[in-house]
Amino acid sequence: MITGPVDAIAELFGSAGARDYLGEPVTVAAHLLQEGAIAEAGGGPPALVAAALLHDVGHLRGADVAVAEVSGRDLMAGRDNRHGARGAAWLARWFPPAVTEPVRLHVAAKRYLCAVEPSYLGLLSEASVYTLSVQGGPMSAAEAREFESSPYAAGAVRVRRWDDQAKDPAAVVARVGAKPPHQAGLKTPP
Repeated sequence: MITGPVDAIAELFGSAGARDYLGEPVTVAAHLLQEGAIAEAGGGPPALVAAALLHDVGHLRGADVAVAEVSGRDLMAGRDNRHGARGAAWLARWFPPAVTEPVRLHVAAKRYLCAVEPSYLGLLSEASVYTLSVQGGPMSAAEAREFESSPYAAGAVRVRRWDDQAKDPAAVVARVGAKPPHQAGLKTPP
């Protein structure tokens, strides 16, 4: 029985979808755990570390009906699954915008970086280049200006840059639930 955010997130990390590769040399779970560790080691503030750890939960299927219809396999099959928006909406039950907005915007951040840093495209994995085409390609100048106006744009760009570093098949990652989870960034109960 899922009783709160830690249980719900642990259930997603243990789901079959978390073991998918989605075109990368690591599973979704390993990717998320690597990214959270990279964000923390890089001095990211707690809310951004949480966003890094959770940015791709919208790819995962779990027992929670709010995410049951979401799958990363849809994206790899050429259908934009809007995993940033879906993941952010699911996480909003427990986390404030400082966590959920960078999650929501991390795909837009990839599109933004491809538009404003021409060399960025060359840093993307083959799978990320493919998903970029499914997600709308590089932003137009107008889209980039609109993205830059978001108070969460800089955080989303940091999450995106960490995303690119978190695909190392040789990295050792912690197991979800192995240690008490760091709950910084959770909403304070009413």
